[in-house]
Amino acid sequence: MAVHSLQSDMTSDEIIVDELITRARIAQAAFEKDATQETYDKAALAAAWALMEPSRNVELATFAVEQTGLGNVKDKVTKNHRKTLGVLRDIKYSKTTGIISDDPKTGITEIARPIGVIGAVVPSTNPVATPTNNVVNALKCGNAIILSPSPKGAAVCERLLGYIHAEFDKIGLDRDLVQMVPSPVSKAKAQRLMEQADLLVVTGSQNNVHRAYSSGTPAIGVGAGNVTVIVDETADLADAAKKVTASKTFDNSTSCSSENVLVVVDAVYDAFIAELDKEGGRLLTGDQGEKLKQSLFGGGHLNRLMLAQDVDKVIAVAGVEVADEGNAKFLLIEGAGIGADYPESGEKLSLVTTVYRAKDIDDARNVAEQVLRFQGAGHSIGIHTADDARAMVLGEELPTCRVIVNQAHCFATGGSFDNGMPFSLSMGCGSWGGNSIDENFNHRHLMNITKIVRMIEPNEPALDDIFGDYWKAAGK
Repeated sequence: MAVHSLQSDMTSDEIIVDELITRARIAQAAFEKDATQETYDKAALAAAWALMEPSRNVELATFAVEQTGLGNVKDKVTKNHRKTLGVLRDIKYSKTTGIISDDPKTGITEIARPIGVIGAVVPSTNPVATPTNNVVNALKCGNAIILSPSPKGAAVCERLLGYIHAEFDKIGLDRDLVQMVPSPVSKAKAQRLMEQADLLVVTGSQNNVHRAYSSGTPAIGVGAGNVTVIVDETADLADAAKKVTASKTFDNSTSCSSENVLVVVDAVYDAFIAELDKEGGRLLTGDQGEKLKQSLFGGGHLNRLMLAQDVDKVIAVAGVEVADEGNAKFLLIEGAGIGADYPESGEKLSLVTTVYRAKDIDDARNVAEQVLRFQGAGHSIGIHTADDARAMVLGEELPTCRVIVNQAHCFATGGSFDNGMPFSLSMGCGSWGGNSIDENFNHRHLMNITKIVRMIEPNEPALDDIFGDYWKAAGK
């Protein structure tokens, strides 16, 4: 009887991915050996410049829109630049190799170590910015990385990879430090990468996130967005309308952090709708509103012809009449309810936002909570208010990891130059969103830390030190 080799029992997709993994492990081991912080930093900068060089940025943004049909070139150029620059700012002074902490008091020394080979599943909505940021973060910590793009984004990823490798050649880095699952992209290849990598970073569909968590490989996945923003009676309505419009329309609403739902307190509802109208937000009511809903949500799923498209195409596909159409930037519909029977209460990935009228701030908070518990729990919520205490209440009571106050939501959630959040295109949603992290994904998630533990003077408390107050209240 013939003895079959282990490889002969593998599929061609498995063999292809395993060969990538082998090459990545060899490259990573050499990268880590005798590494210095300068080596890791230079590698991260090389990958970043592959995208940030202005002509390449424009080329890749243009190609991304051509290939995926999502978003617009101008905003993708801005996103590619600002998100990558922000990540570089965040990592510039971070130490990611060797001794990163030495505390005589505890006797503990901490040493940063690479994880190994990172597998990164990236979405079609951000086929350039997301993989670049993943690569920069991975290299900063001494890892190799293999990208698994969406089918629509595969050609874009391949072109990006070519520019990264060209930068690597300039400084003598091994190209195998950054690879991609080759076309044709398939679920089988992505699954094998999930099984063989040392750590997974998954941005995009919740199906991919769930597959990653069940792959047997440690995984960092992010939850679904369905951003809900409250506008209360103390808000600067003109400022809020400008920020909502800028955020909602950016890159045709490809961001998981763009405003999907507005909850407006009754006292300022009409005035705020008027301010939105000035900015180009058109509220469709009655038959026109219903026509837009049916077009966007007909058939039980979002209409792909309207996803992340220019507003004129959204209007044309829906066949609706819009006042002053030439100056319209996005559309508003009224929410009839919340939950599975009311798809307008969920994520829309289009230039359409649902608006709810709330009696007061307490009612607004209740509406927002219902929306989040239906879809988007853990991700984020926004509020435009002059009363910071109201933002604190949202953070204390609602199932959310971020409360964005008086800001354009999609620019603020993933880090901004005027707030303190780390720059990221992947937002962890904590246990509410079924995720392993509750913060913005960043380079610190891509390294292991080894602790050298030494003896110190004993620090053992007496029982009375621990239980004294309890005994006084409850007795022994």
